[in-house]
Amino acid sequence: HRQRDGAAAGAQVEHARWGRWRPGAQQVECPVDQRLGIGPRHQRRGREKQRQSPKLLLADDPRDRIDLFDGAALAYNDALSQSGWAAPQTHAERIGIRLLPALETGAHGQSARAVAEARTDVAALDAVTWRLLQRFDPVTRDLRVVGLTDPTPGLPLITARTTDPDILFDVVAEAIADMPEADRDLTGLQRLVRIPAAAYLSVPTPPSPDQIAQETRVSAP
Repeated sequence: HRQRDGAAAGAQVEHARWGRWRPGAQQVECPVDQRLGIGPRHQRRGREKQRQSPKLLLADDPRDRIDLFDGAALAYNDALSQSGWAAPQTHAERIGIRLLPALETGAHGQSARAVAEARTDVAALDAVTWRLLQRFDPVTRDLRVVGLTDPTPGLPLITARTTDPDILFDVVAEAIADMPEADRDLTGLQRLVRIPAAAYLSVPTPPSPDQIAQETRVSAP
């Protein structure tokens, strides 16, 4: 057991940045946080379907629905982030509004803080980050949820293609099962689930912040 844990640590399993899997990486699987609805939905005809994680749109603003934020300034953690950039842009396009790139913050927590400090209008956070901020950061007292984006699969764990993903799956699953209840409550981790790569590849990729900024300048009167 200890040797297998050491092998997992040496393989440097990490959360993938959406859309940036290098050719040398492969998927291990997705951690489950049952309280947030990230995990298996149900069994049907022997095939496990995935439950997906919503992203939260936050604003310190009297407007109480995201569709009222057309043209609002968006703080985002990174242009390659699914939860901070791609999900809100895809959702905005679907409901017919624009969320304009205003501030790249480098972290979800900093995006929330930028909204609370009125440096931008709105930000999108993944549900896990929002839960942890609510627990540990008073900045959330100045924020509220104004909408949910369309759901997308939770981020997977990845590893090098030279590593056996099945061994890592077993090691990480065992480590999660052995967690003390206090740690489980803090992290929200319940177990691992298998989500097909096709579920990730089917998620739309929106234009980049630079592209949207350029389109906005061109269309300005």
